[in-house]
Amino acid sequence: MSLIAEFLTSIRGFVQTQNGDELRNWLLVEPNVAAHYYELGQQLRSTCPPNSDNIEKLVEKHLPEEDDVPEGRGSPWPGFNSFMEEYLKYWRDVDFNDIVKLYGRLSDLLISCANALANPTYGIMLLQTSMSLSEALSKLVMSITKEPHLMAQIQGDMTGDEAGEKKSIVELAADIIQKIFTSCLTDRSSTRWSPPKGKKIAVYLFANLTLKLLFACDKSRLAVQMFTNLSTSGPALSLYPASQRVTFLYYLGRFNFDHGHYMRAHWCFEEAYRQCHPQFLKHRRQILIYWVPSNLLLGRFPSQMLLSRPEAAGFGDVFIPICAAIRTGNFVAFHQALNASRDWLWDRGLYLTLLYRLKPLVWRSFTRKTFLLTWEGGATGNDPNMMTNRAPALSLADLVVTATYVQKLLEGYVPVVAAAGSSAALTTLVPPPGGQPKRLMPSEGLIFGNKQPDLDSMESIVAGLVYAGLLNGFIARQQKKFAVEGAKRKGGNAVAAGWPCPYESIMDRFREDYEDELAAADAGETNEPPGEFEDVPGWVKMG
Repeated sequence: MSLIAEFLTSIRGFVQTQNGDELRNWLLVEPNVAAHYYELGQQLRSTCPPNSDNIEKLVEKHLPEEDDVPEGRGSPWPGFNSFMEEYLKYWRDVDFNDIVKLYGRLSDLLISCANALANPTYGIMLLQTSMSLSEALSKLVMSITKEPHLMAQIQGDMTGDEAGEKKSIVELAADIIQKIFTSCLTDRSSTRWSPPKGKKIAVYLFANLTLKLLFACDKSRLAVQMFTNLSTSGPALSLYPASQRVTFLYYLGRFNFDHGHYMRAHWCFEEAYRQCHPQFLKHRRQILIYWVPSNLLLGRFPSQMLLSRPEAAGFGDVFIPICAAIRTGNFVAFHQALNASRDWLWDRGLYLTLLYRLKPLVWRSFTRKTFLLTWEGGATGNDPNMMTNRAPALSLADLVVTATYVQKLLEGYVPVVAAAGSSAALTTLVPPPGGQPKRLMPSEGLIFGNKQPDLDSMESIVAGLVYAGLLNGFIARQQKKFAVEGAKRKGGNAVAAGWPCPYESIMDRFREDYEDELAAADAGETNEPPGEFEDVPGWVKMG
């Protein structure tokens, strides 16, 4: 008996006993396999040339479909036989040095496997095989994306009108794996809220594999449909093992972080960290890498206790200087702190997000400091005896002065402290060495590069802070001032009234949006009412 016949006979035995584990162990595709797989490929090349139908005949002979199958036993089915034909063609044609051809063959093989898996009776026995093939394709795609010349060979010309229609290899691979995910999601072996059975046991395994691929290739936006499907009909995440729960919550947090939903990201990372066993330091560290920035963007700083944990080793060097700069409204220190950890932050996709998204918090502290320096009651900010008849307000002109000073510092001007007893200002600025201000990148200046602060730009910034809930008050345009509201309710503490806690303000804003959604649902303005306050789309909780 030839090696091909022996191989197919063994496969038939595994199908008859419905042994999915052995099918996975035998249906291998990666190069580090036993020598007899290469012998199998040699026999196929010599006896089954590409233009013949010999492979189809061999599969039909050794994997015959059975009409009367005893209970508890399995039988080959048309989808499985098509998959086996693709598998034999894979080993006949495979060349692990030809990555382009390998990608095509492996993609075709996984598509065939996904079709066979969809069989409602016997498809489940290919569940483990589907996972191993999906992992192999994901690994291959991730390696190809790092080689532009290979990408060009596979995707061809991506210019012109076709560029907007042609899918990338990442999208194509994700589509195949999501087809398997959908097959598992729609399996009827168990109900939505009962312990998973059948193909449903792999719902989050394939979800996590898809997410791993998309995030590795910077295509997280493609996960929207999968999260929508889970929210609509997915089983509860709590029914699955901790490893799957933690991985899924991590990627769901990453998705929300990438798309600006920092509160949702915080909830996901918090739960993932809580459920991740302390012995898995590497995993807990990976969660913290994004959980800490999520909280920074919400105005919450990491505690010393958190930063002292083993999984947070070295985080203090990165985040403590950033927190100090935000707290003091020090733009110079803020840019220095980010630049000191630029490579570390950039490699994790955090640098640009923190650079642009944390600036409003720095501006909040900066305007607060200017108010304390210029308002009559600013020395204490909470002494009712120092209140005047005038409502507390921040002059935009004063803000222009302080902002201009900081802009000069960013441009390289050097502060010089006046000599003791001098009538000059305590600190003056002298031009930088060479006499010319440093040419700033757009992100390096207070407004935009070397643009100097003026009343219009300060008014725009203050208005943005009010809209974001970081300042409490209104702009009196005629007086060119920001008027603080609610000082009397705070016992005369104008600072506490005008500059509320960022996290509390953001949380209140989030809660107001949620209540608006509830009201719209009650009024019949939306088809689907919102879930609980802390619900995150894609995170299915027990109903």
